[in-house]
Formats: sequence, structure tokens, C-alpha cells
Amino acid sequence: MTGAAPLLLIAHGSRDPGHAATVHALAARVRSLRPGLRVTVGFLEFDRPSVPGALAGLHAAGVREAVAVPLLLTRAYHAKTDIPAVLAECLPRLPGLRVRRAGVLGQDPLLLGALERRLAQAVRPGAAGERARVPLGGPAAAARTGIVLAAAGSSDPAARTAVGAVARSWRERAGWAAVRPAFASAAPPGTADAVRALRADGIGRVLVAPLVIAPGRLPGRIAAAAREAGADALAPVLGAAPELAALLLRRHDEAAAASGAADHTVAGTYL
Repeated sequence: MTGAAPLLLIAHGSRDPGHAATVHALAARVRSLRPGLRVTVGFLEFDRPSVPGALAGLHAAGVREAVAVPLLLTRAYHAKTDIPAVLAECLPRLPGLRVRRAGVLGQDPLLLGALERRLAQAVRPGAAGERARVPLGGPAAAARTGIVLAAAGSSDPAARTAVGAVARSWRERAGWAAVRPAFASAAPPGTADAVRALRADGIGRVLVAPLVIAPGRLPGRIAAAAREAGADALAPVLGAAPELAALLLRRHDEAAAASGAADHTVAGTYL
């Protein structure tokens, strides 16, 4: 897509330095999939550049149209409130810059592919020196395996419903005995409770798959709960999975190609 509007990847940010490093690695993966597309990162909190700083840099470089792609898995508070607010605040100071906001990553076969990639890298969630790779096996093993799909959590019922939809899709696609959603904050069940519930249902092997993109406080909570409840394996966070990078490009392209009225406009510059 020569001449395509630059992609502004909007991430939350974290005090954990691994968060920003992971986001930048994912941005690099996006660039590798589409050479020539300008990809810029902006953070809502903690890390730099901020979203206003990233947009100001694009504006100073002569960019007059961009697509903001939220690095978010569900449409909850950050997507509904934080991102619109920061764009509404900064865009009037950048005359002529038009920004179209893409949808969240959401339920998609590419997301399931990224989850499967990371689950194939799962290790026993013990002390670092004791970790060992846990083979997944074939369809027969999958039918005896339960998955805890552990998301960060949200007070938004629609966001929790979306996680449940991903869990159902993954069970149907992969043939797991069960895929149970869990949350590290804001809503039950917690990861440890979900692991124990699968055990109580008679499922002998239980794996925890974080539905989380980058390291931080809540992914750490998921890992601790997996250890506490005796999960058989814990997958890494999604990170710079190629499927996730491809999904970011898909959301960019959908927004760039959209025509007609968009969901919000600020000073004629925010589509």
C-alpha cells in the first residue's frame, strides 16, 4: 500500500520496562510485514513518546493523515474514553492533521493463531530455574486439555463478553476440552479460581494462556495465580507475534479504507 496513511500504534504504557520494549518490537514486526508503511508508537501513560508527542512528530514531518490503531484487545474504557479524549485534546493544536481511529483487535482468527503460537511455547510455571517446555500433543491431547484464557480484566460487561467469545471460538477451532475465561482484575473468576474449576470438572491437564499483549503488573498477577493453582503450563504474553502484527495491519487497512461518517469528529480533524 504505497502512500498509505501512517499507522499510529497507541499502547497503554506501563512502569514495567518490558512493556515498552514489547510494543516497540511489535511495531518493528509490523514494519517488516509492510516495508514502506510509516509506523509510529504513542503511549497513553508512563512511557514515551506520548500520543500527543507522537502526533506532533508526525505533523512536524509533514504528515496530514494518519490511522490510530489501539493496541487493545477489547473495546473497554481505554478504547471508549481515554483514546478519544487524548485525540480530542491534542488534534486542535495540529492544524490540517486528520486521524482516523481503527477498531480494537477484537475477536479474529489471527488472534487465535497468536494464542496458539504462544501456547506452543508454554512452560511449567515454577521457579525460573525449573521451567520446562510442555508439549501440547495432537487432537487427542487437546480433547483432554482445558485452557484458562486469562485477560487483564475490565468492569465493562461488553469487554468481558468479548473475552468469552474468544474463548468459545478457540475451543471450537482447536478442540480443547474447555476454554474458560478468567480475569486478573475487575471481575471474577480469577486465574487461580478458573484453574481449580477446570480441575473440579475432571480435566486432568490445565494450561493458562494470557490474553495479554505485553508484560506488566496484571500479566505478572496471571503468572503468580497460575503457579499458585498448580497449572500444568503457562504461555508467554502475545508480544510481537507475527499474527498480532498482521492483525494490526488489518485494522489499519479497514480504517484507512472506510468511507462516510466515522464515530467522532474533533475540529474537523479527527475522523
